[in-house]
Amino acid sequence: MGQKGSSGLFRAVSAFGVVGFVRFLEGYYIVLITKRRKMADIGGHAIYKIEDTNMIYIPNDSVRITHPDEARYLRIFQNVDLSSNFYFSYSYDLSHSLQYNLTVLRMPLEMLKSETTQPRQESFDIFEDEGLITQGGSGVFGISSEPYMKYVWNGELLDIIKNTVHRDWLLYIIHGFCGQSKLLIYGRPVYVTLIARRSSKFAGTRFLKRGANCEGDVANEVETEQILCDASVMSFTAGSYSSYVQVRGSVPLYWSQDISTMMPKPPITLDQADPFAHVAALHFDQMLQRFGSPIIILNLVKEREKRKHERILSEELVAAVTYLNQFLPPEHTIIYIPWDMAKYTKSKLCNVLDRLNVIAESVVKKTGFFVNRPDSYCSILRPDEKWNELGGCVIATGRLQTGVLRTNCVDCLDRTNTAQFMVGKCALAYQLYSLGLIDKPNLQFDTDAVRLFEELYEDHGDTLSLQYGGSQLVHRVKTYRKIAPWTQHSKDIMQTLSRYYSNAFSDADRQDSINLFLGVFHPSEGKPHLWELPTDFYLHHKNTMRLLPTRRSYTYWWTPEVIKHLPLPYDEVICAANLKKLIVKKFHKYEEEIDIHNEFFRPYELSSFDDTFCLAMTSSARDFMPKTVGIDPSPFTVRKPDETGKSVLGNKSNREEAVLQRKTAASAPPPPSEEAVSSSSEDDSGTDREEEGSVSQRSTPVKMTDTGDSAKVTENVVQPMKEVYGINLSDGLSEEDLSIYSRFVQLGQRRHKQDKSSQQLCSRCPDGVIKLTPISTFSQDNIYEVQPPRVDRKSTEIFQAHIQASQGIMQPLGKEDTSMYREYIRNRYL
Repeated sequence: MGQKGSSGLFRAVSAFGVVGFVRFLEGYYIVLITKRRKMADIGGHAIYKIEDTNMIYIPNDSVRITHPDEARYLRIFQNVDLSSNFYFSYSYDLSHSLQYNLTVLRMPLEMLKSETTQPRQESFDIFEDEGLITQGGSGVFGISSEPYMKYVWNGELLDIIKNTVHRDWLLYIIHGFCGQSKLLIYGRPVYVTLIARRSSKFAGTRFLKRGANCEGDVANEVETEQILCDASVMSFTAGSYSSYVQVRGSVPLYWSQDISTMMPKPPITLDQADPFAHVAALHFDQMLQRFGSPIIILNLVKEREKRKHERILSEELVAAVTYLNQFLPPEHTIIYIPWDMAKYTKSKLCNVLDRLNVIAESVVKKTGFFVNRPDSYCSILRPDEKWNELGGCVIATGRLQTGVLRTNCVDCLDRTNTAQFMVGKCALAYQLYSLGLIDKPNLQFDTDAVRLFEELYEDHGDTLSLQYGGSQLVHRVKTYRKIAPWTQHSKDIMQTLSRYYSNAFSDADRQDSINLFLGVFHPSEGKPHLWELPTDFYLHHKNTMRLLPTRRSYTYWWTPEVIKHLPLPYDEVICAANLKKLIVKKFHKYEEEIDIHNEFFRPYELSSFDDTFCLAMTSSARDFMPKTVGIDPSPFTVRKPDETGKSVLGNKSNREEAVLQRKTAASAPPPPSEEAVSSSSEDDSGTDREEEGSVSQRSTPVKMTDTGDSAKVTENVVQPMKEVYGINLSDGLSEEDLSIYSRFVQLGQRRHKQDKSSQQLCSRCPDGVIKLTPISTFSQDNIYEVQPPRVDRKSTEIFQAHIQASQGIMQPLGKEDTSMYREYIRNRYL
């Protein structure tokens, strides 16, 4: 990239992908991903989190015409922190569910080749279509689909180049949460992945975005998917995969809260009368198209209040669902479950999680879940009543989830996250049972598996709460189990204050940044600036600016094609409209782009086991299983509270702090300067942060404490010798143990400096010594010294040629090398 006063081109930045292009009042900027970190692996496809980005102004400085408001727009745009929970993948479609992605792979190729065509001008590879059919099956067909733009956050930034560049340059990113942990079942690795996709439609902050807009998009809409896979086989075609999807979102009505009163709980106001539930109809029509039926609503808002507050939403939602259900077929009606969670929490006689578990069981039985394998033989060998009552759609290749649970409270944060955890826990039991990993579809609290899953969901809830509400969760699963420590109450108060401060003072600026980033507002000359608008209501409700061309029927409120294929979701049905969204691409079977082995193991990179992602992620055996000997290693065994692997090490924040302190004390590098930390740094550009993905999970942490607390820590950490080693070393050894030890010592003395040539048994060998015959290929081999074997001439020549090649001295090619190269050229280009 060249600038004024310099000649030629120079490297400005190294990047991992292009987020998009944006223009305010001057020229275009390009947004590049300069740092990334691996967060998950699904079927050999890596999912990365954006760690840092760089914005570069494209036009040359010599032709730049400055504008006084350009810098302010740039600051507003950069307030959207792309290094905070934005994710992407080069080969996996994160905007769709696993069920959709694997359903696309199962579509018959003949139908796609006849229905779908790819224009020649879309590809820059002139050899792409040559020699694939005539090479005797060397061609491989790949299928890619259009992303679901509702969950894509850089769609507007890529819109200008979408029809210009090759589709491989388009890197779609999602916003939300992604976490993955390893569940070890007697050494068998099972990956538990949690992915949350936040909707980019009607997106914003807590009090500024409530309810729904005129197109049926609701505020704080997040699709949460939990994926379970057997990590011993990572291929989608040969491996075992299962997923379950649920949704959270604001109540689909026209409602808002006025924050100008500076009250912690502003009054709820219904902004528009909607007697025919037009907005709710649009919203549920979208859900039927994406998830199928039944749509189950779990409404957790308060039902009984001295002063009507949350109950306003319940009454209106009941009226809307009742109106819409009278026109739907009886087998596809919307199921409405009201439950006042706050009332049950205050009651000392009721167990909140027991009631939620009953609701979760009924929900999972109605919707089913996705699994890409037929029912295991163990389900026939050990039949379970609950398994036979499971809903969903059973096909030859497995099961499909039909329908979805939609959970909401007022904010869709604390209560919603706990309810989603309980439903996810119930679905996880069915997923493990379907893969033949447990004998009954039931999981108990206080097991390693549930603790691992609970930590994933708490990280998931904290992240989503920070994005929408400005603080972490106030009430957690332990709060509703009523086992939270007394220190948790002070933390809850601080989180409440943090949420109130964020809503009152910083949410307006965050909302402006989101509107500018998502392209809801486009700066232009002659129009008011973004900061001059009194409200953004007109930006999100398009019917206020122009009349909509068509208006839906009050009775037939659904899309006709959607209702024909229920309970299956219309987006996954094989039809002409869906086939047009798919593109078939031809590959050569030796291309690196489709080589999953190289993508996962990266043999061309120097790496170590300690930094490998699959070893650094959270593990049930390392982080949750007790460290004492004699404990059942099964992650499904109920533990006592003092038996957990985290009871000694403290909570996650303490462990992370301890590891960072230990690393700082060991290496003590100089603190980085402000320039080195900035996003535009040249030194840090293009560095892969995969090895830093789980710092706190890489090694056993050491908790740093003051000297005054040393006695207390020693009392907690030091365990009885019998419990650690299995024996008490202070007791005297038995005669049998002494004889075994003496025989071992005599065996070592017998083997001292004895080579293979002198294998004659000694006539003076004491009684009881084990007599062994060495079988090693080494001429001299014992516990004290080893003489390496001789290397043959051919191996020596190969090694010398390898050393010379590193010095630039190349050996002449032989006949085998020439023929191999010709075969490669013929397969690749001819």
